[in-house]
Amino acid sequence: MKEWLYGKTLAELETVVSGLGMPRYTARQIAHWLYNKQVTRIDVMTNLSVANRQLLTDRYTVGTIEPTGVQQSADGTKKYLFPTLGQQAIETAFIPDRDRATLCVSSQAGCRMGCRFCMTAKQGFQHHLSAGEILNQIRSLPEREALTNVVYMGMGESMDNLEEVLKSLEILTSEWGYGWSPSRITVSTIGVLPALKRFLDETKVHLAVSLHNPFAEERLEWMPAQKAYPIGEVVAEIKKHDFSHQRRVSFEYILFAGQNDSSRHLKALTRLIGGLKCRVNLIRWHEIPGAEFPGSDEQAMIRFRDALTAKGIIATIRSSRGEDIDAACGMLSTKNKTASQ
Repeated sequence: MKEWLYGKTLAELETVVSGLGMPRYTARQIAHWLYNKQVTRIDVMTNLSVANRQLLTDRYTVGTIEPTGVQQSADGTKKYLFPTLGQQAIETAFIPDRDRATLCVSSQAGCRMGCRFCMTAKQGFQHHLSAGEILNQIRSLPEREALTNVVYMGMGESMDNLEEVLKSLEILTSEWGYGWSPSRITVSTIGVLPALKRFLDETKVHLAVSLHNPFAEERLEWMPAQKAYPIGEVVAEIKKHDFSHQRRVSFEYILFAGQNDSSRHLKALTRLIGGLKCRVNLIRWHEIPGAEFPGSDEQAMIRFRDALTAKGIIATIRSSRGEDIDAACGMLSTKNKTASQ
């Protein structure tokens, strides 16, 4: 199988052309064709000589993969299934909302973090996605021209595949790439240290942290990664960075009835993130097969939100989308995996 050009940074393209004896400026020409013109074939890169196009074709392909399936919700949400180069399947969710259109992309096939409430975790870890496979979810999306935002909140732990995630972010935000503003991009993590520190130092995109419980011992029962990456240390690292201007940090918090929606949890959460300019996104629970406990009801969510607001913490209840399809992360790919076995 030929190596993909799509998903390579400018520096990587410069290495490619240097190895083939081409002028260095050829790398920028290729980047323009890949990320501005969005071509699918090397032979249409007409400002490269015929000889150089042949050299590239002998070793490389542009590299894109079309989705193999889609589910559409009554609310307009679409969930696409993409095959990977590692013979697995990943999910990508397109979420239109009035004047916004958000794409939720995956960074891994499967996941090794083991969160008990996550369907992807039940698959285990298959492999990391390359920067090209991450960006392909944007490039091969039928609605790509309508996109206003991208969130790395699909399958996988972004900080567990940091190198490829950073490459994809560089391509998305660089002038030689897609030229997106970092303010259009959010990356989610459970708080993998020290990868999180490097991410905060090297990028300007928004950060979302999957918190879900402020008590270390209780969080550990749900999220085994708490043992290696304690949430207190994660928040302490975040507090070292500047989120006072265009960059935002938010904390994701699924509310489970009788588990993490009490006044005790509210007080602990307030202490944990106190002094940090942030937002708390309260999330309705999309139940998965074998779920151990139900989500909080609407009244409990409103009470929790209003109590946080009274403490001076911006809190919102995230709108529930795609409930009539396999909406929870990992459900569609798990169904596909089961059917193919």
